[in-house]
This record gives sequence, C-alpha cells and structure tokens, in this order.
Amino acid sequence: MQDIVSAQDVLTEFVPVPEWGGDVAVRMLTGLERDAFEAALVKVDAEGKRTPDLSNLRAKLAAACMVDPVSGDRLFPDENLSQLAAKSATALDRVFKVAQRLNGMGDVEAVGKSSAAAPSGSSTSA
Repeated sequence: MQDIVSAQDVLTEFVPVPEWGGDVAVRMLTGLERDAFEAALVKVDAEGKRTPDLSNLRAKLAAACMVDPVSGDRLFPDENLSQLAAKSATALDRVFKVAQRLNGMGDVEAVGKSSAAAPSGSSTSA
C-alpha cells in the first residue's frame, strides 16, 4: 500500500501558449479532482433530473489542470472560471487538448451526456 501512496504519479507538462506570453504548467488530475470535474458537467434539477452542462467545458478542464509550477496551486480557482473562459479560444483549446490527453479523456462532451443518461431511480433489471 505504501508504495502506491508514495508514488509520484501526477505528471505535469509545460504547454507553450504564446498568446499568454509563455508556457503554462498543465498537470494530471487526481481521482478527487477528476470526479469533481465530471460532476461539474452535469446539472441536477429540483426533481433530480440530470442534464448535461457543457458550458465553459474547455475553461473548466483547463482551470482544473493549469497550476503554478512551483507551488502546484491552481492558477484559476472555480470562482475565476469566467475570466479564463473569456480568453482566446485558440489558446484555451491548446491547453484543453493537453489536459484531455494527460488525463486520458477521449470525448469529454460524452462524459456529461452519459452522466445525464444515468438512471436516477432504482434498477428494473432482475
């Protein structure tokens, strides 16, 4: 168990973003962070109905993965997401694609759709 806990398995990659004046550190998500990201792609209404929420998708993933290379702190906490979403789509997409690759995410849009399609009640299978 200790070997797993002490393993340095969250990798960081530097992405050139000339529109922003240099490189940005993009790192893998932890299990907890990935779950939070995926949960942010689904809205649940008062009746418990789940629907996809793909608003600011690229900014959500980029914000979750862009970190200060020294401290490891996120550059854009959730409350600053709109500021990141207002930046160049080209630059944001470049960071998004690296974050997507680092985290083994194929079609991120499908995450919200499949989560929304999950049954909210009990199973009817025998």
